[in-house]
Amino acid sequence: MFNRQEILNTDVPIKKDLLRIFKKTEKLLIFDIGSCEGEDSIRYAKLFPNASVFAFEPLPKNQQLILDNITRHQASRVQLFKMALSKTEGWQDFYVSSGQPDGADTSNNWDFGNKSSSLLAPNQVLDTVKWLKFDTTISVYTNTLNNFMIEHQIKAIDFIHMDVQGAELDVLTGAGKYLQNIKAIWLEIAETPLYREQPLRTDVEKFMNVNSFKLIKTQIENEVGDQLYINTRYFSERSFLGLKRFKQIHPDIHA
Repeated sequence: MFNRQEILNTDVPIKKDLLRIFKKTEKLLIFDIGSCEGEDSIRYAKLFPNASVFAFEPLPKNQQLILDNITRHQASRVQLFKMALSKTEGWQDFYVSSGQPDGADTSNNWDFGNKSSSLLAPNQVLDTVKWLKFDTTISVYTNTLNNFMIEHQIKAIDFIHMDVQGAELDVLTGAGKYLQNIKAIWLEIAETPLYREQPLRTDVEKFMNVNSFKLIKTQIENEVGDQLYINTRYFSERSFLGLKRFKQIHPDIHA
């Protein structure tokens, strides 16, 4: 699907799962980390009409696309934060992706190459996607989830959608003690090191299990995919076994 409007008109792939976890009318706080052009932020805002959505994107070109999409779709509950989240605060190299397949249809202004940039240097992704280039490296500001939640007086995050090209565990490590205050996470995983020093699926699963997150869904194709986790501090274990809706048991855990 290489059409922005079609994407925005399509449900997020875990809509049914999210509606088993949260009520549609809840005033959720949703983080879209690695927001790219902001389509997922807008789709989550549509799915949960009372939610606030924080979109994090460090690439200036993509930031403007997010702002344009927010305006175009009147997504006033989506707020852009021009930064990357990682395990440390400061400035880091950011490897900017570009390129497009030979013979690609560019009539609808689709950007094929802007979705693979990362704080991690490219590795096997260059062999997997032959047309993808990383000709530019820029310096971007990074903050930690721990700092951000303190600065914005956030006690808990209801849901995180994270697509940061192999750097997902750096983001969660940066949450520090606030990791326990994240209720549900949908994140990208890979079976091969597409980026240097990228944790693989088994590393992610081990980290999440140690930190009391329960894996409830895996979607993987061609060694890349996503996983949905819920925090067992917030949701009843018995709710995993066939009940239609997850039961939130500690909705007011504070830092």
